[in-house]
Amino acid sequence: MGSQASTLLQEEELEEIKQETGFSHSQIIRLYDQFISLDKGKNGTLSWEDFQQIPELVINPLGDRIISAFFPEGEDQVNFCGFIRTLAYFRPIGLSKESKDVNRPEPLNSRINKLHFAFKLYDLDKDSKISCSELLQVLRMMVGVNISEKQLGSITDRTIQETDLDGDGAISFSEFVKVLEKADVEQKIGIHFLD
Repeated sequence: MGSQASTLLQEEELEEIKQETGFSHSQIIRLYDQFISLDKGKNGTLSWEDFQQIPELVINPLGDRIISAFFPEGEDQVNFCGFIRTLAYFRPIGLSKESKDVNRPEPLNSRINKLHFAFKLYDLDKDSKISCSELLQVLRMMVGVNISEKQLGSITDRTIQETDLDGDGAISFSEFVKVLEKADVEQKIGIHFLD
């Protein structure tokens, strides 16, 4: 299994993916094998339907939003590089063994990038703000019929009121970050990948 992935992924590609995502060689090989097993069309890309084979996404109330995060704007297929880059946001934030290189981009799994990723799940219209209606829609997805529409409206209004520091009636990314400054992003946006 791993040997097939090794032959399909060139050593240069593996090194580039390791640098960009922080995944180890063995993790990349396993994720590639998973990618291949999900690729029912056997065309080297995943479709929306391929992602819907993942039980954890099917039962997750935000599963559709998470799946959509894998697809660039206007695309209906994702290749392995896009797949692993998106998964990198979920990689645990570890203590780097190397000194921080100021010339290197922020790792995909950094706290700020994880927060950007989460923000995009709420920003349905991609206008860089979370409006009251967007927050209400996402809360509806999360709780279903377990809370009344009136209660959801109240939670949404209160959240906007407490978070909206500039008074524009929406939550900007900086306001989102401020509200989550004490949140354990590692626990909320993380998947343990075995070595």
